[in-house]
Amino acid sequence: MASETHMPGPVCLIENTSGRLVVNQEALKTLSTFTQPLVVVAIVGLYRTGKSYLMNRLAGKKEGFPLGSTVRSETKGIWMWCVPHPSQPNHTLVLLDTEGLGDVEKGDPKNDLWIFSLAVLLSSVFVYNSMGTINHQALEQLHYVTELTKLIRTKSSPSSDEACDSDEFISFFPDFVWAVRDFMLELELDGHTITEDEYLENALKLIPGDDPKIQRSNMPREYIKKFFPKCKCFVFDRPTNDKKLLQHMDAVSENQLEWSFQEQSEKFCQYIFTQAKIKTLRQGITVTGNRLGTLVVTYVDTINSGAVPCLENAVTTLAELENSAAVQKAADHYSEQMAQRVSFPTDSLQELLDLHAACEREAIAIFMEHSFNDDNQMFQKKLGGTIDQKKEEFLRQNEEASVKYCQAQLRQLSEPLLESISRGTYSVPGGYILYSEEMTKIEKSYSLVPRKGVKAREVLDTFLQSQATTRESILQADKALSAEKKALAAERAKKEALEREQELLRQTVNDLQQKVEAQQRSFREHIEQLVEKMEKEKESLLRERERIEEHLQQVEETLNEYKEYVPKNEKDMEVQHKMIASLEARRKTWEKMQKQNQQKMEEKEKNYQECLKQPNEKMDKEMAALMAELKSTLTITHQKLHEIRTNANDVGKLGHEGLGMRKHKGTVSDHLHLKHKLTMASGYTMMDSICLVENQKNHQLVNPKALEIFDMISQRVVVVAITGLYRTGKSYLVNRLAGQKHGIVWGPSTLGRAATMMLREILQKGSSCELFSNQHSQQLKDGCSAL
Repeated sequence: MASETHMPGPVCLIENTSGRLVVNQEALKTLSTFTQPLVVVAIVGLYRTGKSYLMNRLAGKKEGFPLGSTVRSETKGIWMWCVPHPSQPNHTLVLLDTEGLGDVEKGDPKNDLWIFSLAVLLSSVFVYNSMGTINHQALEQLHYVTELTKLIRTKSSPSSDEACDSDEFISFFPDFVWAVRDFMLELELDGHTITEDEYLENALKLIPGDDPKIQRSNMPREYIKKFFPKCKCFVFDRPTNDKKLLQHMDAVSENQLEWSFQEQSEKFCQYIFTQAKIKTLRQGITVTGNRLGTLVVTYVDTINSGAVPCLENAVTTLAELENSAAVQKAADHYSEQMAQRVSFPTDSLQELLDLHAACEREAIAIFMEHSFNDDNQMFQKKLGGTIDQKKEEFLRQNEEASVKYCQAQLRQLSEPLLESISRGTYSVPGGYILYSEEMTKIEKSYSLVPRKGVKAREVLDTFLQSQATTRESILQADKALSAEKKALAAERAKKEALEREQELLRQTVNDLQQKVEAQQRSFREHIEQLVEKMEKEKESLLRERERIEEHLQQVEETLNEYKEYVPKNEKDMEVQHKMIASLEARRKTWEKMQKQNQQKMEEKEKNYQECLKQPNEKMDKEMAALMAELKSTLTITHQKLHEIRTNANDVGKLGHEGLGMRKHKGTVSDHLHLKHKLTMASGYTMMDSICLVENQKNHQLVNPKALEIFDMISQRVVVVAITGLYRTGKSYLVNRLAGQKHGIVWGPSTLGRAATMMLREILQKGSSCELFSNQHSQQLKDGCSAL
């Protein structure tokens, strides 16, 4: 059942069986499907007083909650009916009809107390239904309200003074509505017409006197005003004077009802539809169907255990259950969305990380929407860890899919080659050239295959390595090649293998860098959404403050009216003093709540700052771990690159000495000739100068592109640096050293450039330096950082 559909009729939510309360699990399942905010209206009163009929009118139905025509009570326990809210879209109206109080068939009178307490705890509007008038007897029958201090706690460790604990009832109790049925009097007082609310206010005035009976009689009056934030009264005429129709009200049509009753009923319903507030917990936590169900179970279990329901404990239990469910819901959404959107293998690692970022953002938003009171971010951290694990699994699946796909493609592309090898096609003079051409064709075809994924290069390298022995055998068996050509071919094969290894190392570093950046984005997303939620919580506290200030102002105005009133006699004066004392007590209660609200605001702001600090600290730790991993990978990469360059030098020697080339000494032309040969071995020739160290706003910055060029130089180098006053011809002299007329720019454009420049050409004249490696690049970075 979706939240947009509603129940066709009421169901029993809490069964009252043999004096024991039992929660109906099927009703809980139904309730949990309503994800919208709830307006909860509960009605309580003596049995056989027409409560169910009034609730059916709120539901807009003639039938629903069972109506009875005998002296036996029809409703047992608490029944529930969820209907669309008539005036608030995307809200649900929950109607709770309770069994009649004072039923003579009940064995335990305390059972009524628990029904009364549950109706108060679960509702946002509490309707007390009575017959006749609000007189002494009616107030005596409302003695249940005086027992609430013993039946409800606000805190898990309350003060020994019940009054101190009950002072906070008004902060979470529902609004109080007294529905007076079959009202036969005129709304007049001292010859003046009064409103229904004024009638209630007059009825709740304290009776003067110190007699214990009078004080007991005043307790319901005092507690109604003290506990409930807002009081309202509606009086109803008899629906019809036809006794037979009264016995079957579910079959009575509207035109058979008294016109006055129709008007009064419509007025009551419109008030509920327009003024009844959403059910919330402290700090403005909105109650949904699932949350209301959790409160029901928590309160009933507590009552059955013999303990007293505690709002603080209930909210804590609700938060743990809701937050755990929010983590699961968000994690499931991440998994589902990733599975729907990703197509393995992804073309690149970044593509998968971008999908992860989008799905993670949605998952965090879902968690924020359904969680509350996660002050130390324990559940948010749990979600972050869960998503990280799922992300790693998706990364693994992506790599696995890439490997399988690439291997399948290579098997298909290399099938003719392998068949030719089996047939001995390449075991003839000139076979190596045919073999090399076929391998080149395979590599070219493989490069054209789309979406090979993140393991494309690695799988190709593995395939080429698997062919290394075969390639060498075909090379050595090829009688058409001279020794020199075989040596050159072997050199070329080794060089290509070293270049592939170098490229794999670069890809490893690049992938790790992308993961580091993805982790940074993840932390930022968590923090941004956390900040947004905290801002909403602060807004909720501000609204609560405004509500408190509004009530405080009303109490002040009423208090001033009583102080300005001139009593007519001593009895009148005694009533005045009692009302002033009562109002001053209420004012102190609201002032206390105002102070507590301010403390909550300050605590929330403190937690706000702490929450921003904690994720940053966590991010710093995790980023430090990732950077350490990156540093370790870079170190290994540098070592392997050094080995590759050393191997490249050996390959170069093989290319020159193994083929019988003599070394040249002495002349500039000889050095230039050797220079070109070495440059070819390094695989790179600079065509123009490049800035090595930039001077930007008095900060020295190393140019990464220049360092990449250093990585490509495997020969020994001679480093020439020139310095001096500006406009003294330094650049011209360096260009001469490079054997060029142009290269490093002359004139004003060189102002502010680095003092140290890398020579575009490597001269073999002068003393040689040790083999250049990435350690020198790091030294250069460290030196600039120190500057």
